Amino acid sequence: MKTKIIDPSSNAHQFPLLIKHLLISGQRYGASKEIVSGNIRYTYLELNERIARLANALTDAGVKAGDTVAVMDWDSHRYLEAYFAVPMIGAILHHINIRLSPEQIAYTMQHAEDKFVLVHDDFLPVVEQLADQLPTVQGYIQLTDNPAPQHTALTMLGEYENLLSAAESTYDFPDFDENSIATTFYTTGTTGNPKGVFFSHRQLVLHTLNTATTLAAYDGVPLLRSEDVYMPMTPMFHVHAWGIPYVATLLGVKQVYPGRYEPNQLVRLYNKEGVTFSHGVPTVLQMILNCDEARVADLSRWKLMTGGAAPTEALVRQMMERGIRFYTGYGMSETCPLLTITHLSPEQAQLPLDEQIALRMRTGMPLPMVEMRVVDETGNEIAKDDTSVGEVQVRTPWLTQGYFREPEKSDELWQGGWLHTGDVASLNAEGVLQIRDRMKDVIKTGGEWISSLQLESLISKHGAVAHVAVVGVPDPLWDERPLAQVVMKNGSDIDAEQIKQHLMQFVDNGLINKWAIPEQIHFVESIPVTSVGKIDKKRIRSELAAL
Repeated sequence: MKTKIIDPSSNAHQFPLLIKHLLISGQRYGASKEIVSGNIRYTYLELNERIARLANALTDAGVKAGDTVAVMDWDSHRYLEAYFAVPMIGAILHHINIRLSPEQIAYTMQHAEDKFVLVHDDFLPVVEQLADQLPTVQGYIQLTDNPAPQHTALTMLGEYENLLSAAESTYDFPDFDENSIATTFYTTGTTGNPKGVFFSHRQLVLHTLNTATTLAAYDGVPLLRSEDVYMPMTPMFHVHAWGIPYVATLLGVKQVYPGRYEPNQLVRLYNKEGVTFSHGVPTVLQMILNCDEARVADLSRWKLMTGGAAPTEALVRQMMERGIRFYTGYGMSETCPLLTITHLSPEQAQLPLDEQIALRMRTGMPLPMVEMRVVDETGNEIAKDDTSVGEVQVRTPWLTQGYFREPEKSDELWQGGWLHTGDVASLNAEGVLQIRDRMKDVIKTGGEWISSLQLESLISKHGAVAHVAVVGVPDPLWDERPLAQVVMKNGSDIDAEQIKQHLMQFVDNGLINKWAIPEQIHFVESIPVTSVGKIDKKRIRSELAAL
């Protein structure tokens, strides 16, 4: 079939999808709403002016289209301004993961060819240590929360606020190709160096519009609308804080940026600023619920979205018992990130708490425009019986097109024209996704697959368990066997046999088989987490192997 193509008039404006257009509605509909960060608070009109000033400061410093500008900062108003100003002048914003090791930070800065770096006082020692290894960096802009900037030997272009004060308050942001790269950051895998993913203006705009529609328009996902107050609890360097700062700015909602995460301070900000919506990985949410401020606070106003790792039933129950409205999302660094989210029908939203927990823990329904399939090892789509499992594969306009300068890994990521997530999942009859495990974390024992996530969730139901991680360890007879690391709640005293007896009830009701019960249960003081707060199973396996 031959399709007809519109032949645009020479007088018609060819409107590119650029990040600058996300700023239009915020100042229209939320002109008096505030951006709050530490002692700083200003309106959306001032936000747009400050973005223009930052663009002028960067241009005056020599930043050109295609250059890479890196940021090392806590969650702040400055970071939000960089979200817009850097890509809007045609440059590329490099979100540096400040929790990586100095060696990994150096690698990502070299690989991205950073030209200028916005660096907070807290990270000056790291950058000073690495400066000789960064030949492409021409200068630094200092970010500080103190009256006087910290002394440094780095080549500073100036202090951030002073540079903005001296810059012009207007900037004529140009139009350019919507497929131009806007942002980059690095994702760590199980082996090798971090891999660079990148996203274009077009991809970020489409992800923003789609996420805004999902979170604001559907009654089944009532998370973020114009009168909400937003505070991220996912670092802004982590997949654009899941893309929500762009959505919040589009909608013109009040935004609260907490700086360095400290659970009690997050709850105090929730109370003081009237926060209604946040998002974070389960480990961060658990720390917040267990902090002193949360024990006495009314949390029933809070709507929370989690992702990045599977929430345990114990965590979901704890949140719902505190009145928190809780939703689970799914995505990954390579997907910008949001792919699915919990979507409850009116009838499901009225179910008793115990029945809602399982629904809210599910990984959710694909967003509009997301093509998703789950395929078995032969490439055939699995049955929607909530039992069959396979790998999640996706297609949608906002997925990264590959890994920066790594064509072989890019081809592997996009084999067969679908992005391979590496996640194992099932689907129910309604098409709701349930992530069962990462392919690398599934425990293969005696020809059967055991989900480490399911075991973690079941063990966490024991009243004495605070945190748990399950990994597979080599076994000469069964290939692998599950091993559990357990952190007990304060004052609890249990042993391995009690954990095993606790799991036997789930064997008796057919939820797991007896081979899933870990033979080894180690009681530990803490469980290692990654730079973005996920359980670090790679490190756990490495430490166990060393033993």
